[in-house]
Amino acid sequence: MSDHDPAVRASDGEREHTATRLRDAVGEGRLTLAEAEERITAAYAAVHRADLVRLTADLPEPPRAASPPARRSWPWAPLLLGVPLLVAWVAGPWPFPWPVLLVALLVLGARRARRRPV
Repeated sequence: MSDHDPAVRASDGEREHTATRLRDAVGEGRLTLAEAEERITAAYAAVHRADLVRLTADLPEPPRAASPPARRSWPWAPLLLGVPLLVAWVAGPWPFPWPVLLVALLVLGARRARRRPV
């Protein structure tokens, strides 16, 4: 038997998922409270997956969650921030090369961001 066979016995998680869909349908105005109560009771008493499918057959499929937008990479950010800092350090009276440390941190952060899976 395949995992999608309706003759397979329903799990507690599947029963809870069906009950949640039915509650959501009440919130959307698709079911009355009396209809939902009857169907939710039947969902918790369901033995097979086919029993659960019958309870939500007349409801539309829930919308799928949208995938998160792709992260944008800014490879020029260290250069755009580093050059003005470097000019300020050369032109300024500060003896310690603090802009070099900041640029190094920005470059390391950009490398780490490229390695992370999206």
